[in-house]
Amino acid sequence: MSDYLSMLELYSEAFKDIRISEGISDTNRDLLELLKKEKEASLSSFAAKASLGRGRVKEEHDNDIRNPYERDIGRIIFSQSFRRLKHKTQVFFNPSNDHICSRLEHVLYVYYISSTIGKALNLNTDLIQAIALGHDIGHSPFGHSGERILNKCLKEVEPDRFFQHEAHGLRVIDVLESRGDGSGLNLTFEVRDGILSHCGEIYDEKSLVPFRDKPDSEVSYLIPKSQRSAPATLEGCVVRFADKIAYVGRDIEDALRTGVIENRSDFAPEAAKVLGNNNSQMINTLVEDIINNSLSRDEIRMSDRTAKALQTFLETNVNQIYQAKKVKVFESTVEIMIKGLFLAFLDATADIDKAADSNKDAIRKFAKFYIAHPEPDCPDAVKVTDFIAGMTDQFATDCFNELYKN
Repeated sequence: MSDYLSMLELYSEAFKDIRISEGISDTNRDLLELLKKEKEASLSSFAAKASLGRGRVKEEHDNDIRNPYERDIGRIIFSQSFRRLKHKTQVFFNPSNDHICSRLEHVLYVYYISSTIGKALNLNTDLIQAIALGHDIGHSPFGHSGERILNKCLKEVEPDRFFQHEAHGLRVIDVLESRGDGSGLNLTFEVRDGILSHCGEIYDEKSLVPFRDKPDSEVSYLIPKSQRSAPATLEGCVVRFADKIAYVGRDIEDALRTGVIENRSDFAPEAAKVLGNNNSQMINTLVEDIINNSLSRDEIRMSDRTAKALQTFLETNVNQIYQAKKVKVFESTVEIMIKGLFLAFLDATADIDKAADSNKDAIRKFAKFYIAHPEPDCPDAVKVTDFIAGMTDQFATDCFNELYKN
């Protein structure tokens, strides 16, 4: 995996310019088009069809080998924001321990779990994979602790704005990333919607019906989580459930490794009788239950018994892991760092030319980001938030140490 990611970093600029369909003969192009149509015709009647998709904000000619969702996969995995996920916290900040789940590993788990469900339900796995790979691209450093604190810092300066990783993910792909011909990755409506609507922190959710008539205006990073509707596709619904499945058991494993909890058998024992006693059993039970209850339906759902057990596990995770003393100490440390960075960078906006010549590397890098920002008229606090949100855990730590400890 590390070799693969190193290759992405080394060759990503070159990969951006690849045009796979160049050189395909007319005969083979016709054959490829026929094969694509046959594949699409074989999908479930509830599946999203690439040929019937709602397109991109800026119209493009999608080439002959990859369908639009496959092209979106490429744009996501070759983006800088995706590569940074390997150095961002899932729950536990412990860069010296390779066995503690990173944000990128979580994304790959969601990719695998959602693909498994999608194949069984005969849905569009290209769309599922694009949403899954992009679903956490807007996460801040230090996981949900960093997200909460960054949101608090932003709202103190701009009360009408907010930071939520789902919305920021859409902001990343629509505004902050670039493909060399302007800002934004210009992804399809269905992928953008799935990323915005993927929220896996709704614990009592046992079924999802896609909102197929969702207006384009609702796919906006300015709409807070409390006002968002269900995903517009069944594929987006699959990823939303897979997100929960991917983290619920893995967070327990990491809590055991870090000593946050000591005895697995004491952790939600009644729910464990339903879902299983380890991460593998839990994933298997949840995936099978969703498949059994969602086949031939325009809905993704779990049985009442399994949904109740999952909710119990999720709520127990909150009480015994996310609210544990060790995690709260970590969160206190994160709060000091995020607030310190936010205030330092916000102060720097008062004289950005001076900041560009600062003797502090962190301030110079922020000034470079600020000057090149694709939305020059957005509030300074939003630009500061964009900069901090893009940081890896280690880069944020290094910047804080330079600004406050040297």
